[in-house]
Amino acid sequence: MSDKLLIEVQEHILTITFNRPDKLNALDPESYHLLAQALYQLQHDDNLRVAVIRANGKHFTAGLELDKWVPIFASGAAPQLPAKHIDPYGIQGEILTKPVIMAVQGLCYTSGLELLLNTDIRIATENARFAQLEVGRGIYPCGGGTVRLPQEIGWSNAQRYLLTGDEFTAPQALQWGMLQEIVEFDNLHKRANEIAQKIAKAAPLGVKAGLASSKKSRIHGQDAAFKSVFDDMPAIMKSDDAKEGIQSFLERRDAVFTGK
Repeated sequence: MSDKLLIEVQEHILTITFNRPDKLNALDPESYHLLAQALYQLQHDDNLRVAVIRANGKHFTAGLELDKWVPIFASGAAPQLPAKHIDPYGIQGEILTKPVIMAVQGLCYTSGLELLLNTDIRIATENARFAQLEVGRGIYPCGGGTVRLPQEIGWSNAQRYLLTGDEFTAPQALQWGMLQEIVEFDNLHKRANEIAQKIAKAAPLGVKAGLASSKKSRIHGQDAAFKSVFDDMPAIMKSDDAKEGIQSFLERRDAVFTGK
């Protein structure tokens, strides 16, 4: 098993850690496939309810290990994933229905920023810096940045950085709503785990359905989301978790959900 990506399961939380600090956690094809396998595990292991993506070292990632990706990009097709993989960038194949939290420090460039844009909750250190550098390398972002960055921070804000390759900072990203919190470096991983624990304690069926509805709105528009907002409700209302939620409310205690 490669040590480029560390995978840990604790209770209902899957923690994925980039572990190439000597390479500024640059993403090579092997790491991409390991990440895709881990996200498939998150999606299909009923015990898992949420994931945290983080990185060891001073920087989250300097981006792609570009020389190893050039032959793949030159083919004109998205990187092909075999069975039991989920695209970390949400461009092809199966879409995650379980939430992902990302914790960022230092540099978060190119593929790192596009990965963040396909996660659900994001926290970062004060010194975190983001950039889509591709236009300075003769290419352009192909991991969702051209689509999602305008959605996240506004059209003109996004073009200001997509078309120049300039950096923007964590305080800017927080102001735009791309980040949810700025956290001290020493507390970054702890804080991500605290948020994950809160999600893990919530009703899994409700979390999945709520996230699915939000993603449907983002991908297909709010009309599509409104039309199907009640589709999953009857089955959820008949679930053990719904009964537990009501009973715990009546008994004035914390609910203990099983995902059934």
